[in-house]
Amino acid sequence: MDTKPYPPLARFIDQLLDAICVVDGEGRFIFVSAACERIFGYTPKEMVGKAMLEMVVPEDRARTLQAANEIMSGHPTRDFENRYMRKDGQVVHIMWSARWSEADQLRIAVARDITERKQAQSMQAALYAISEAAHTAEDLLSLFQLIHQIIGQLLPATNFFVAIHDESNDKLSFPYYKGDHDEASEQQQTFVSTLCAEVIRSRQPLLLRPESLAGLPEQLRSVHAGNGACWLAVPLNSHNGTIGALALKSNPTGARYTEKDKELLQFVSTQVATAIERKQLHARLEHMAQYDGLTGLPNRGLLHDRLKMSLARTRREQGQMSLLYLDLNNFKQVNDSLGHAAGDALLQEVANRLKQCVRDLDTVARMGGDEFVVLLENIQLPEHASNVAKKIRSVISQPMKIEDCSLCILPSIGIALYPDHGDEAQQLLRHADQAMYFEKKNSENYFSNQGSFRQPRSTVSSNRTFD
Repeated sequence: MDTKPYPPLARFIDQLLDAICVVDGEGRFIFVSAACERIFGYTPKEMVGKAMLEMVVPEDRARTLQAANEIMSGHPTRDFENRYMRKDGQVVHIMWSARWSEADQLRIAVARDITERKQAQSMQAALYAISEAAHTAEDLLSLFQLIHQIIGQLLPATNFFVAIHDESNDKLSFPYYKGDHDEASEQQQTFVSTLCAEVIRSRQPLLLRPESLAGLPEQLRSVHAGNGACWLAVPLNSHNGTIGALALKSNPTGARYTEKDKELLQFVSTQVATAIERKQLHARLEHMAQYDGLTGLPNRGLLHDRLKMSLARTRREQGQMSLLYLDLNNFKQVNDSLGHAAGDALLQEVANRLKQCVRDLDTVARMGGDEFVVLLENIQLPEHASNVAKKIRSVISQPMKIEDCSLCILPSIGIALYPDHGDEAQQLLRHADQAMYFEKKNSENYFSNQGSFRQPRSTVSSNRTFD
């Protein structure tokens, strides 16, 4: 087949807005119309002889090859869509109409650039998806993962970073950091931090290309130099200010970000900021509902939830567990003598010391006032619970520096064992509570004039609560 059209036909083809392409059986262009340069960035001379598949975005190559095989098998297509890489690195969306000429062993196709339409559709879908993610994500990490997926459908986002700025202490953190495996170096982290800090400070997006580094801060230039990557970073602006930044990095051989990509990501980032703030508020409210505001320990409600789950697990595994119910002797005298601020500081110190006495899998909860409960999971012997109780007594009884006073306070501790003292949550809590009051009734502590609690010369053995 002579692929050079007649002169009048050639002039007509060159005036078409859509591109006409002729590809041989091996997938190489043997003819393209003038419109190809507008769509793909290559002149017809540059495209002829080039393998079609090499220009397709890598993620679309498999299904493009499948579609080509179907066309060559005698199944024409009118609306196949894929993405091509332009000569300048931009990605264009193409809709193809194509058929196979068996007689000439050629694939003839018409390509229409639908990039603007696809971007508008993708933008609308992304905004809806981000709003939906703010409601469906279980936590902030899940939200960041969903946002990564959503933005990845708009732009190349294999390397994706979320920075959150805490304005109260001017601290920048990265709750979501997805980069190349070989890019986790200190230098790379310094660059990402500096980039995001600059975007947050200026509240303006940044598009960084290897050829446009002259205007960057020295630290950015020195870290970026020579890696050939393209970076795109935008601030997360909300009505409360700039709460953080999003950063994307392309591979040196991949698509390069454009000014349109910057505008697109900046537009989407407003919805992202709103979604993050909504999830942060939800997390704060959830934390307030489950944790004590003074000590940060789980509260009574969360303790009951964990206790029920622990009981179910222990029954299933036929194991043992224990509850320690703890009360601070003569705590009221701290408030009366030194004030409630000192009492609060004492409770916070006790909470910190209790956490140091148990394992990560155990739970220390504040029941209210000066009462605490320790849930010991998966203990091997009853003696393990009494050993923890002894450790708690020893640690808490050490002097505490409160309001320029050295205070020594003693706890009363009651112990309940599963299954010895009950197989339900309320039974175990009641037994531990009663054992604690039995110990408190049979021990005496006093508040000295020097502002310290002292242990009397004789105390009742804690073993009496293990019965």
